[in-house]
Amino acid sequence: MNRLLWRISGSLVLAAGAAIGQTAAAGPAFEVASVKPAAPLDRSQMLSGQMHIGMKIDAARVDIGGMSLADLIRVAYRVKPYQVSGPDWMTAERFDVLAKMPEGATREQVPEMLQALLAERFKLAVHRESKEHAVYALVVGKNGPKLKESAPGADAPAGGDAPAALDVSVSGRGENTQVSISGGPIGTAHMSMGPNGIMRLEAPKMNMAALADTLSRFFDRPVVDLTGLKGTYQVALDLSMEDLRNAARTMGMMGPGMGGGREGTRPPSDAASDPGGLSIFAAVQQLGLKLEPRKEPLDLIVIDHLEKAPTEN
Repeated sequence: MNRLLWRISGSLVLAAGAAIGQTAAAGPAFEVASVKPAAPLDRSQMLSGQMHIGMKIDAARVDIGGMSLADLIRVAYRVKPYQVSGPDWMTAERFDVLAKMPEGATREQVPEMLQALLAERFKLAVHRESKEHAVYALVVGKNGPKLKESAPGADAPAGGDAPAALDVSVSGRGENTQVSISGGPIGTAHMSMGPNGIMRLEAPKMNMAALADTLSRFFDRPVVDLTGLKGTYQVALDLSMEDLRNAARTMGMMGPGMGGGREGTRPPSDAASDPGGLSIFAAVQQLGLKLEPRKEPLDLIVIDHLEKAPTEN
């Protein structure tokens, strides 16, 4: 399994809401916070289950690991990744944040406290706007869904507005490598490499909104759930290495030597717009679903100002 798969596995599982020039309004703020560049992800940490990524709230402490500025802004404003509009470099650098909440604060107030932190340390200023945007609509196929409902007692997805800290375990080598990721929004997901470089992603308890979020990672446009399906399902997707490369480009993870230009760059606007060219469309069809290109209005958080590096702690 190459480095590309290591880096995007957790991000796929994480993926399973003014006025012009608005900064964070007066409200709750962390008592104290440390913001530092995150250490590069490496294989040894993942093999030992020590990958520090996502968000964990324990008592009055908030521990955020390995999240990009785009991720932090998304969590702070309670929006999807595709609802944050700003410079491409927002996805390149990743940060660790360790913060203490004030007495009496609740976990539901963490996004607002993160807004204040981003405004203070990164000089973030944003405004909201609604804009018509090219999307893929996730709809039910003409023969109906081919989805199996989640088994009773299947591990529940993590709740809340922020990604949870992930627990990653890896076994095997090469084509026999298997990755289990728990603590994410789709229960305990399993990823394994099969023949011809095909990776299989299996999630025991995924709703359609989480599936749409996961699929959005593979395209240059968001995927919007219009299936009308309200349950949770056992979902399996077979993904090619080209699918994974497209996901890496979209998430700003395609660095030198991975076949995709500079770190932090996005794919060209038409890179994933041809359904006939990607196996992910076939994988969705196997679920009795379909991706249709449409235009839909989207509410966006637009970045007016953002510094690349935080002010000193």
